[in-house]
Amino acid sequence: MRYKRLSPGDLTRKVRIQRKAVTGKDALNADIIDWVDVATVWAEVIDLSGREFFASQQFNAETTTRVRIWYRPGIDATMRVLDGSRILPLVSPPIDPEGRKWEWVLMCKEAV
Repeated sequence: MRYKRLSPGDLTRKVRIQRKAVTGKDALNADIIDWVDVATVWAEVIDLSGREFFASQQFNAETTTRVRIWYRPGIDATMRVLDGSRILPLVSPPIDPEGRKWEWVLMCKEAV
């Protein structure tokens, strides 16, 4: 199967990419961790699968989502994507499908 290269017409959603950062200290001198924007980019966001499960006497649901963006350095697996009100943490390092620094594929898992 041949890979479909990303084209500008595929990028229909504006998303924010965020990373964790220390934004200060609290009263006990512990770090205050917050999410800060790294970039706002156009993306293709596709929900691939969803599942529901029962764990620890609690009903859970999650959705696996693929986010495709133009290649940009500095993105790693500790970051997350904000798509409107959806929070999509990355579950793996970004994937460069052709190895040409053309695009990133970000695999995310949203807990609902």
